[in-house]
Amino acid sequence: MKTTKDLLLELNLIDLNDLEVLSTRTRDRDNITVIRDKKSGIIFLEDFITDDTVYEQGVYRTEGILIFGKRDYEITVDVRRRLKDYEQFYVGKSVLDFGCGEGSFLREIKGLSQELCGVELEKSYVKDLRDTGINCVNQLDEIESGVLDTIFCFHTLEHLNEPLKFLMEFKRLLKPKGNLVIEVPHANDFLLKYLDCEPFKHFTLWSQHLLLHSRVSLEMFLQASGYNNFIIQGKQRYNVSNHLHWLRYGKPGGHKSTLSSLDNDELFKVYQSSLQMIDATDTLVAVISND
Repeated sequence: MKTTKDLLLELNLIDLNDLEVLSTRTRDRDNITVIRDKKSGIIFLEDFITDDTVYEQGVYRTEGILIFGKRDYEITVDVRRRLKDYEQFYVGKSVLDFGCGEGSFLREIKGLSQELCGVELEKSYVKDLRDTGINCVNQLDEIESGVLDTIFCFHTLEHLNEPLKFLMEFKRLLKPKGNLVIEVPHANDFLLKYLDCEPFKHFTLWSQHLLLHSRVSLEMFLQASGYNNFIIQGKQRYNVSNHLHWLRYGKPGGHKSTLSSLDNDELFKVYQSSLQMIDATDTLVAVISND
């Protein structure tokens, strides 16, 4: 199986002469080398491939809760944003959420969409969703070709050992003119690229994030998978209080601390707009049409 480095070289997205070691560890492993291409900004794990059993068993979620606490609030905020941003892609549509986790998004759009399905490796989540009446499967090959109006892929693409294979599979499953919506972490995150926040770097670099995309790499991945009609934009998930907390305390959680009293819709809009201007949001969103 190709490593992420092999794939990036094959697509001419990195140059061996421009590579630098960003870190010799991730937040959960001390023996992984993290590389950054100095020109493109792409960040990837060198010679490391994730085993699917990690996701099937879900042990990493329990470990994460012990270290960082539950993500209930973050999940709720993300779902609320997605309900607003992507309404036109799920109301009355046949929808798949790939890498759906516990199914928070699917549960919220149930009753609004024509048909729902999730794809998830963690067995307990699959069972729970099926018990609530939401279809959930382990693999894409369990889904018929050309039946989906929309596929959502929220912060999952960066986990995949063979991302192009899955992107091409999405194309097979979509109806003509169907849509694919992808969210991925951004290699140009303001805290990482511009502020060089060391605690944040050691937090965000993770053995399961094989690649942090730049705008160029995400575009190239889509083109190499046969997509020609798409828009990529920067989206900010976390607000000013979260950034201030990282800079002051070197820890996540500012959006749930007393600093959150600083946050309001007007400030967030201005802050996100400013980060978009310098291409330094924490997330990239691609909206793709299956033309």
